[in-house]
Amino acid sequence: MIWDVLTGFDAAVLAAFIGAGFLLNLTPGADFVFVSASGIAGGPRAGVAAAVGINAGIVLHIVMAAAGVLALLSAWPLAYDAIRFAGAAYLVWLAVQAWRSAGDTGAARAALSPWRAVRRGFLTNVLNPKTALFIFAFIPQFTDPAIGPVWMQILVLGAIFLIVGFAFSLSLGAAAGTFAHVLKRRARLLSRVSAVMFGGLAARLVWE
Repeated sequence: MIWDVLTGFDAAVLAAFIGAGFLLNLTPGADFVFVSASGIAGGPRAGVAAAVGINAGIVLHIVMAAAGVLALLSAWPLAYDAIRFAGAAYLVWLAVQAWRSAGDTGAARAALSPWRAVRRGFLTNVLNPKTALFIFAFIPQFTDPAIGPVWMQILVLGAIFLIVGFAFSLSLGAAAGTFAHVLKRRARLLSRVSAVMFGGLAARLVWE
């Protein structure tokens, strides 16, 4: 059934989802700062370990999002539309915040040892309510009830989002000394790109 769901997605929608997921990971944020700072302070191993911890937290958020959507759809048939519009409102708020941002990623307390980097990366991600809210708002808008169970689509799309993010964060952690400084100098531009992207996603969500 998972394969049927995966092949049921429109190729253009799936490509847009993957592209958006990559841009989201490219945008400086709490996870980005922690991974890059850990790589700079502790070397490639610490950076990679931080990426592992961050993405372990994302797995938990994705599972919780799928379970939450399933519970809402079971209790309230109109929940799908409610989730869409609530997600659109949240994405608009993110767009405004990103546009106003000066691109300052702030200071990060890096983890020097690999084990501490994994543990702190996991806690940093899991305890950040913005991550949970974003996943709940972002992933469901690419689902289609006609394809199959929405909760299963969230798991499939979440796995794709995780793979893209994991590949990027591993690369960032391993080469933080190079990537972090280059991207930090372009943080303002990335914030503006994110604002436009969030706004576009919100418009698409409401329009459909």
